[in-house]
Amino acid sequence: MFPLRALIRLRSFPAVTLALIIINAFVFLFERALSPYGYSIIIHQYALIPAIIHPSALLTSMFLHGGWLHLIGNMWFLWVFGTRVEDALGAFKYLAYYLLCGIIAAFVHLALNLGSPIPTIGASGAIAGVMGGFLLLYPRARIHTLIFIVIFVTTIEVPAVILLVYWFLLQLLSGLSSFGQLSYSNTGGIAWFAHVGGFLAGMLLLTLFGGQSRRSNSYTYRY
Repeated sequence: MFPLRALIRLRSFPAVTLALIIINAFVFLFERALSPYGYSIIIHQYALIPAIIHPSALLTSMFLHGGWLHLIGNMWFLWVFGTRVEDALGAFKYLAYYLLCGIIAAFVHLALNLGSPIPTIGASGAIAGVMGGFLLLYPRARIHTLIFIVIFVTTIEVPAVILLVYWFLLQLLSGLSSFGQLSYSNTGGIAWFAHVGGFLAGMLLLTLFGGQSRRSNSYTYRY
């Protein structure tokens, strides 16, 4: 299941979410313009490498991406869910919330991969946190979703609670199945427990940031 849009009216312009998307895109284009040597320096200095711990990498790693699909997929999820969480928290709280979720997700990955030389990059831990917050704020919201049934592709409206719990369980089960392998690169290069940690952090932190729950059925279309 791939979310296309959340059927919730926005009350304010999602300036922070849009700015995060632009920054991530700009950093990615900068990465692409580098020589292989220059790119390796960027990864060494700014990616999260458990064997070479740079505290600043807990933050900087979430603005690096490994390819177009990695970037576009993350930014799409950020737009679908982040705009609505920003609407509930307000711009400044949302930015702090997003960054803190990403840092906690990075800590979880670090704790489970101590000594690993494999760099970890991407915004998915922070975005997972936003998705956890969305689940608490809008559990009954309808998500216009793309689904694949064997060779057929169609769209349906799925309650947020079903889509997001399914996504979380998929990350958790994938992470558990990866235990015992030599490195997380053998699991397809996906830091599953960063997603799990970010999602749970997003749920726990939401109350601290004072998110205004909107659990009613009165969600309306914006687009």
